[in-house]
This record gives sequence, C-alpha cells and structure tokens, in this order.
Amino acid sequence: MTTTCTESRPAVPQTVATIGVLFASICFGLVPYFSRGLTEQGVAPHTVAFYRYIVAAVVLCPVLFANRKAWRQIAWGLSAGAVMGLGWIGYVTALETLPASTVGVLYMTYPVFTIVIAWALFADAPTRRASMASGLIVLAAIIAGSPASVPIEHMPLLVMSLAAPFGFGFGICVLVYKLSQIAPLARIASVSLGSVLGLAPLVLSSEVAELLPGDRTDWLLIVGIGLVTALVPQLIYTVCSPVIGASQTAVVGSVELPTMFAVGFLAFGEAITAPQAIACALVLGAVAITKSRKARTVSTVLAKSPKQ
Repeated sequence: MTTTCTESRPAVPQTVATIGVLFASICFGLVPYFSRGLTEQGVAPHTVAFYRYIVAAVVLCPVLFANRKAWRQIAWGLSAGAVMGLGWIGYVTALETLPASTVGVLYMTYPVFTIVIAWALFADAPTRRASMASGLIVLAAIIAGSPASVPIEHMPLLVMSLAAPFGFGFGICVLVYKLSQIAPLARIASVSLGSVLGLAPLVLSSEVAELLPGDRTDWLLIVGIGLVTALVPQLIYTVCSPVIGASQTAVVGSVELPTMFAVGFLAFGEAITAPQAIACALVLGAVAITKSRKARTVSTVLAKSPKQ
C-alpha cells in the first residue's frame, strides 16, 4: 500500500487532492450513463465490462512488465480482476432494466462484502463501527430492493447485480492483503488485465452485433467508459487519496452514490422515490460512522487502495 510521510510536504497539496478525489468519485458515478448508452445500442453487458477495463490494461501493461518479478502478487491481481470483471456483468445487466439509483444502492454494498471476505479469508475481524455501518448498508439495500420499490419479476436482476459488489469486495481484499508490496500502478494494471482476460472468452464467442454499437457516434461511449469512468479517475484516486487520508477520502468519495442518482434523474428521467432517497441517506450515514482515523475500517481499506 502507498504510504505518505507526515514529516515531508506531500507532492500534491491537500486542497488539490480533495478536489481530485471528488472529481474521481463523480467519474465513477457516471458509469450508468455510459453503460446504459451502450446496452441500448445492442452491446452485450460482458462487452461493456470488457471495454471499461481494456484501456487501463493496455496503457498500464508496461508497468506490469516492469514488475514481472513480483509474479505471485501479479497472479493474485489477475485473479481478483477476473472475479471483478465477471461480477460487473451483473451490474451492467441490471442497469438495462432497473433504475440507476436502485442499482447504485445495491452496488454500494461492497463494503459489507469486503468486511465478510476479509474476516472469512484473512481472519481480519471487523471493528464495531464497521459492523454498525454494514448494518445500515444492508438496511439500505433491503429498502431499495424491496417489493415496494422493485417489481417482483425484477428480483433476479437485483440478485445478479450483487455479483459486482461481491467482486469489488474480493478485489479490495486482494489489493490490501496480497498486493501491498507492488506499486499502485502495477496493482491497477494487474487487476485490469485480469478483468480483460476473464471476460475475453465471452467477448470472443459473441456475435459482431453484441460487440459494436449500432451508431458510429456511440463509439464515444466506449472511449468514455474506458477513460472517464476507469483509467483517468483510477490514476487520480491513487495519487490523491493517500494525501487526504482514509477518513476524508471516504467522506468525499461518497459523492459517487448521489452522482448515480443524478445520472438516473437527468439522463434517463428516473424519478427518485422516497425509499431510494432513504436508502441513499443510510449509505451516506454508514460512511459517516466509519469516519475515524483510529478505526481500521473499510474506509481505510478504500483510501489506501486504488479504486476499481
């Protein structure tokens, strides 16, 4: 993990770093716009996921080659990337039908999966604050995904969408417990390449119509999902989050969820219902609970690990 020296002045001023994390988190929240735009043009969900990771994998491949001696860590990164990439298919599939705000709340359950996986696989028991925050997040997911909010026939899509936060939670654990000895860019490169390799068989077996958007102008959506929602914010987040610390990163980064709500409302004309607004408030409350410099929580994990 990247650490900062408290005795020397950081390379990036704290104000600039805060703005950087804010910008990166907003970019992460724009995923539904690009994702649904591509699926509406007939692009398959697994292809959309592939496009999101391919840019970072190609651009950062030289960094991975330079760290090739750390092949054990790279192997862990590749495996985490494969799980994350395949899990992201569920997220994209759910966005085809369900409101972006609902899917966004379900996606924000990844801290719960992170805590459970860290406890089960790496014997890292959660703190009391982390457990309380997890309870609020689970409650938010129940409210957002209840039959009162989502038709019964769409429940399988909700369950499928949970593959994404599970994959992200697993990826966070691998980043923290297995990839701490390699450079941050090498971590991003290994995870991105793993996602591409995991999705490649599905992409190679797809029809041409599932790979390319019908309108040539929609190629901008492919560029956008790879650059605007992945490579660029990942790099900014990796540089800026250690400067402002875990607590501040968690608070500033929580803007990702309201951004998803805004995308649903402004881009797709989705009304924000009372249950969705309550669920959003609960998630933001969970972030506030973990706002502690001393507590080793999921927020700490996220602030010290590059966002995927």
